[in-house]
Amino acid sequence: MSVHKKSDGSIWTIRPEIAAINGLKMETLYSTLDIQVSEVGDDYIKATMPVVGKTHQFFGNLHGGASVVLAETLGSLASYFCLDQATQYCVGLEVNANHLRGKTNGVVTATARPLHLGKRTHVWDIPITDEQDRLVCIARLTIAILDRSPEVPVNIF
Repeated sequence: MSVHKKSDGSIWTIRPEIAAINGLKMETLYSTLDIQVSEVGDDYIKATMPVVGKTHQFFGNLHGGASVVLAETLGSLASYFCLDQATQYCVGLEVNANHLRGKTNGVVTATARPLHLGKRTHVWDIPITDEQDRLVCIARLTIAILDRSPEVPVNIF
């Protein structure tokens, strides 16, 4: 595993601030699905998503696509805070998910931890669990790290 921590013991170039992330009022899929960052540790970030009608598939279960959105959103945020934001930005390269348990209501929690933080790619392991800490979905996300060009916004926070 190639994850190098900073002098403060964390992986973050800029430590994620929960209030700033959750305070964004952008019309995005993130806000549409009511995803909320709930915790930040030295080497992980957690977020929750309600399991309600808008995250269901036709039969009333959590839609696998909603789980993938949660995983990709959280891993992308995590990568963003590991970068030199003045010179780099990140985009999803590949996501894969195994849906292991159905869920019809309540809340799911995703935890993104790095498996690899390289110069050009990041790889995140993102288990999604229910309120009893049972695995609902396991996702792996690969992020591409790109050089920032003038037309890419420097900071969204």
